[in-house]
Amino acid sequence: MDTFPTESKEARNGHTGPLAGVRVLDLSAYIAGPYGCTLLADQGADVIKIEPPGGDNLRQYPSTLASESRAFLGVNRSKRGMVLDLKRAEDHATLLKMVRDADVLVHNFRPGVPSRLGIDHDRLNLINPRLIYCAVTGYGEEGPMKDKAGYDQVLQTMTGMCALQGKRGGPPEVIYGSVVDYYAAALLASGVSSALYERERSGLGQFVGVSLLRSALTMQSARMIWAEGESLDIGRDMRSGGVTGIHPTRDGYIYISANTPRFWKALCEKTGLDRLRDDPHYDTVRKRAERYADIVPQLHEALAAHSALEWERIFGDDVPSAAARRIEDMFDHPQVLAERMVSTFQHPAVGKYRGVTHPIKFGRTPGPASFAAPTLDQDTGRIVKELEDSREG
Repeated sequence: MDTFPTESKEARNGHTGPLAGVRVLDLSAYIAGPYGCTLLADQGADVIKIEPPGGDNLRQYPSTLASESRAFLGVNRSKRGMVLDLKRAEDHATLLKMVRDADVLVHNFRPGVPSRLGIDHDRLNLINPRLIYCAVTGYGEEGPMKDKAGYDQVLQTMTGMCALQGKRGGPPEVIYGSVVDYYAAALLASGVSSALYERERSGLGQFVGVSLLRSALTMQSARMIWAEGESLDIGRDMRSGGVTGIHPTRDGYIYISANTPRFWKALCEKTGLDRLRDDPHYDTVRKRAERYADIVPQLHEALAAHSALEWERIFGDDVPSAAARRIEDMFDHPQVLAERMVSTFQHPAVGKYRGVTHPIKFGRTPGPASFAAPTLDQDTGRIVKELEDSREG
């Protein structure tokens, strides 16, 4: 398994990515903005993470790593790092100089903050009309909540995700894993890439807005349908009910999906429930959901014959399933290794660590090797010198 260097100049060598030559100034913090910029870095962009003197707040999050936040490492791979205090005239001037040659700037300040800092879209557009200016907000650019700070689990709760995640009749439950943030990151990378593509035709940059509210509702597009004349008080969840879901086995739990006639019949055959296979009372998903109280106890009795991993092998390709694993099991999972999604990084404080890399594959331009997230202020001197040299040249 390869070990990637921390030195970004070296790490950007090798395979060319589709965004090679694109420079991104990442002023964002936490997850949505930073990981969106990481996705751009994976595709070859030169991403410079610009932090305030105290650093990205994610660095301070609780972590079982002693020297760095695990979340920060995972969200900020393949970036160079520098510190600028935008309230200081000298550092503000440095950023404006960097903007002149940048392709993209990303921040997640609340809508009123950029103008106070002197880095709003209108001002930077005068300096560099080709700049793609991406703002990540909690609630969008307009409306009564536009100035509120937004956070993943706040938006989950607000938009109904937690209510639907909870058990029927039970309290709302948070979906852990920052799913709204990560989806917003994907929207950021997509939106910025589209704006860069359009710039090739028009020669002009533009504003790109991403919000956690839009992210949370977009994730629920299959639920957020309200037909004319339809009551609002209806079930909107996509759960199939009963059979499809996580079930106990002799050892561990297994997720089973048996929504199609083919998978339902295969499940019955594999578990010895042949008497249910052709019973007209259970021949559709709707009927099985209505009679889950009849089916599930019989299914659980059958699943007690083997462990979850054994059932996974027994079901094979005939029944979509997965034994419930820990995230730690993914580091050495044969499919993950075959896809080369986990690599070893070298970090000045943490040392060697393993983490995710390159979620997108490109056949002709696979992109450069990933490298470790930067330490605070790691590349400030080097980047400032590059800026001075470019002006002298």
